[in-house]
Amino acid sequence: MSNIPNAPITNFSHCHEGILRQLKAMEALPAQALAAERARQAAESTRNFFRDVIFNHHEEEERVLFEAVLASAEPGAELAHVKVITDRLTREHRQIEALWAKLEPQLKKMAKGQSVAIDLAAMQQLVNAYQAHAAFEEALFLPLSETILSRNSNHMAALGLSLHVRHITQAPSPT
Repeated sequence: MSNIPNAPITNFSHCHEGILRQLKAMEALPAQALAAERARQAAESTRNFFRDVIFNHHEEEERVLFEAVLASAEPGAELAHVKVITDRLTREHRQIEALWAKLEPQLKKMAKGQSVAIDLAAMQQLVNAYQAHAAFEEALFLPLSETILSRNSNHMAALGLSLHVRHITQAPSPT
């Protein structure tokens, strides 16, 4: 019975525990808001990068580099080999773009600050696919391209001019 008179005091003590726990959670809000803003900016930056860089890079490879290498490859086995590689790389471009199409709406929501559950498996699949694509291209196709195009300095110069013209025509207007 001697505990009953102290019960109201104990209730106040327990209330303070809950209040202090909530205040501790509130103290974390600035860091969480900063993290959320960074995530929002990263999502927007990633969307812009895919749209402005990666898609253009794929198009440039397919329409300029692949065509130049195919046109310069020696008929027969070398041309057939280049065709197999460029077909593979083009398929990989489409696969990567399809993976991106699944993730982009999620990143669009995130970029707007909306709550969204990112498909982590799809994101990892995209990252893995692009890493494998880039490694294959860097290890096999680009050295082969250099070998083929270097045989004729006019072919390398034509590739350089074609890339230069594409970049000039894609540059934003100064007005």
